[in-house]
Amino acid sequence: MVNVSGGGEALFVNNNKGMPLGNLTSQFFANVYLNELDYFVKHELKIKHYIRYVDDFIILNKSKKQLEIWKEQVDNFLRERLKIELHKQKSRIIQLKRGVDFVGFRNFYHYRLLRKRNIKSMKRKVELYSNRIIDFNIIRGSYQGWQAYAKWANTYKIRKEIRKSIINVFKYINN
Repeated sequence: MVNVSGGGEALFVNNNKGMPLGNLTSQFFANVYLNELDYFVKHELKIKHYIRYVDDFIILNKSKKQLEIWKEQVDNFLRERLKIELHKQKSRIIQLKRGVDFVGFRNFYHYRLLRKRNIKSMKRKVELYSNRIIDFNIIRGSYQGWQAYAKWANTYKIRKEIRKSIINVFKYINN
């Protein structure tokens, strides 16, 4: 079982509080601010399988009942001590075999997949290049960044397919 908590909006209680998403300082301050959560989870609750990246975290345990108890304890801690709360729709208990959406990937026990929207986004950029809305330097930079990220998942075939599409468009445009 997996308790998926956080969800990217954990630092926003209402519109008057929070930090801008994507900003490097917001990532730094999220790590500093949530250090108390790390201590609480690891040392007070003594949870062995806890992973956090900025404001997203997961807790792994075989017992659904135990996960429900911990979820309530973590939620109370966040509200009372840090004045933030878990995202209601994204904080849930699921089975690991369904895959855990965490740090941009759909994570399974033995493999990792990219989110479908991430692949669609890259294909849209190839389409823009094909329609000459963006030039080769832009698509090359986008692809290089995307493939550096995508290679951490089981994506060999899709990376090869998208690379081939870019090369084919390049050949067509330059003939």
